[in-house]
Amino acid sequence: MFLKCFQEKFADHAFLLNSNQELFGFGNNATGQIGLGRRSNNNKISEKFAKLKKKIPKGKIIDIQCGYSHSIIQHESKFTEITSPLFDDNSILEISVGRYHTLILTTNKKLLGFGSNDYGQLRFENTAPQPIPIQIDLPYLAFEDISNYRICCGYSNSFLYYSLSFSNLEEDLIKLCKRKEFCDISFKTQDGEIIEAHKLILKYRLKDQNENQIEKLKQIISQKSIQESNQIFEMIYSNNSKINPKLYSEIKEIINSNEKIEETMKRIYLNENENENEKDFIIERKEKQYKFPKLILIMRSELYRGMFLSVTDDTSNKVTDYSELSNESFQILEYWIYSNQIKEGIQITKEIIDELETGIDYFQLNQTNPNLLDLLINKFQNQNQN
Repeated sequence: MFLKCFQEKFADHAFLLNSNQELFGFGNNATGQIGLGRRSNNNKISEKFAKLKKKIPKGKIIDIQCGYSHSIIQHESKFTEITSPLFDDNSILEISVGRYHTLILTTNKKLLGFGSNDYGQLRFENTAPQPIPIQIDLPYLAFEDISNYRICCGYSNSFLYYSLSFSNLEEDLIKLCKRKEFCDISFKTQDGEIIEAHKLILKYRLKDQNENQIEKLKQIISQKSIQESNQIFEMIYSNNSKINPKLYSEIKEIINSNEKIEETMKRIYLNENENENEKDFIIERKEKQYKFPKLILIMRSELYRGMFLSVTDDTSNKVTDYSELSNESFQILEYWIYSNQIKEGIQITKEIIDELETGIDYFQLNQTNPNLLDLLINKFQNQNQN
């Protein structure tokens, strides 16, 4: 019994997989894409389906992709023929093939490509063919939930796209806590593990906003295991209520645990003291410059995330805003990024709502529930009723 047929629109060969995990190929084999051990077509019905002569490694076949002149088989077993494994101990999340090129997305947030690069479909500067998988430089993937991403190869082009997922401010901060990008302070646990964190977050989440509280935190962490330390930092970054009560009793004197995360982020946004280099990113607009802490923008906007993690030179601290948002719409958007709240003192108009409907897509904000647009519409309706 055949379970599945594998065939792509631009391929003139195909595979069939039966319930015994036996693989059969038929169609064009001019370049050996069926794997018969010879270059000849296999189209005759009288021959039925030529069972692949080349041995398939043991392990369940997960997926098969047919390119124009090549085929990729994904299975559960591991390669042993190559002395330097291509994928370390990480699993392949998805494979997609084009006419002459292939993309591979792995669970450890890497995108690899090989094959033809004549049209830049592999995103390498060198357009020469790549015989083995090479990592494609997309640093922002390290910050993303890779399970939301998909890849698709066309005839001579490639797509990396994602499905929308919802998050809130606390969830975004927990993600930030678990990432090493832009960390600027380290803590050593009792068992010798290193935890990296962000001074900006600690300053506003610890009481009194001074270095003494950070030193106290270092002393506490030095006496805790890595598991306990992770709980403490999740509490600091998100007010996570799942922390062990005993642990909480030890840190409650130094943490602003009664302050909502939204209020903490609002204080960071409203801080006017620029001498401490907290507002380390400049956005140039027609009417003026705006300064923001880069760290929060990265956490909340995929546009900024991709921008900051892809650029390493000095210009990465300054960009020009091409969104064409009005000053009011821009302020609403940036205030929302930091606080998940609508900025007070701005009259909501239909024009602002229309602008921000486009602006939210332009800045690729993390999806929240409720989202900014819904809240703006509700506020606009309430204004008109009053």
